[in-house]
Amino acid sequence: MSDSADEIHLESSCVATLKSTTRITPETTDEVRQLVLKIDEPSFRYTAGQSIGVLVPGPHQFGNEFHHRRYSIANPAESGNSQSIELELLVRRCFYLDEISGEQYPGIASNYLCDARVGDKIKITGPYRSPFKIPADTSSNLLMIGTGTGVAPFRAFVRQIYAQHGSWQGDVRLFYGDRGGMNLLYMNDQQKDLTQFYDEQSFKAFSVLTDRPLSGAEEGLQDSLKNNVEECVRLLREPNTYLYLAGQEKAAQVFDKVMVDAFGSEEAWNKEKSTLVEQERWAELLYH
Repeated sequence: MSDSADEIHLESSCVATLKSTTRITPETTDEVRQLVLKIDEPSFRYTAGQSIGVLVPGPHQFGNEFHHRRYSIANPAESGNSQSIELELLVRRCFYLDEISGEQYPGIASNYLCDARVGDKIKITGPYRSPFKIPADTSSNLLMIGTGTGVAPFRAFVRQIYAQHGSWQGDVRLFYGDRGGMNLLYMNDQQKDLTQFYDEQSFKAFSVLTDRPLSGAEEGLQDSLKNNVEECVRLLREPNTYLYLAGQEKAAQVFDKVMVDAFGSEEAWNKEKSTLVEQERWAELLYH
């Protein structure tokens, strides 16, 4: 999620210190790192699901003084009166292919963050409002659909739900896809903090990891949804289900395609989707 200079409020920026940086994926797969930033700004406050902006100093192409990109905060806000705030980011090291020249270029913000060392100062903006809201009624069903590092806001979301309420009576479902070896990012051998919720009767996660040549996270999500389509449709048809969609825009396209097949027609799915949107039970956080 990147923004132009006109959309950035520099007066609200502050400086964070990188406290730790940890690779959470195997060396044989895409590099994804968990960064912990410490902010010694008493006025800085955030809630689960919000995002911050990272300002990468320039000069950059076209003479820009900085490059700005948003990242979802991956941990819920801690209670207490501490003067410093710690927040976590999930960052995948990205590269982009020039379709004309065929050359590969590093993503500006992702490589800046993945290369950062403990103690480095990082200028940030925000936090920015999250489209994801926790329903007041704990009997509500929560249906989360995500790919790649789109799992970050869900991680904070799920942790806050069970930390704040102790339990959740409604069904909590996470459908997730990524390239082979990622193993749900926060459900792999190194980072198992989401697996603690497997003891909660309400929480289940469905993932398919694809290692097919030239395939991506969207194929994994598609398989995950198809393998559990009855569960997904059942929840969508219940009047107390809230849907949350996060990740690349392709994830939304995949979800729509699977649901069109599941509901029998594009018209039937669009009608169901419109009901969710009109009743404010549909929220999404998508990026290119």
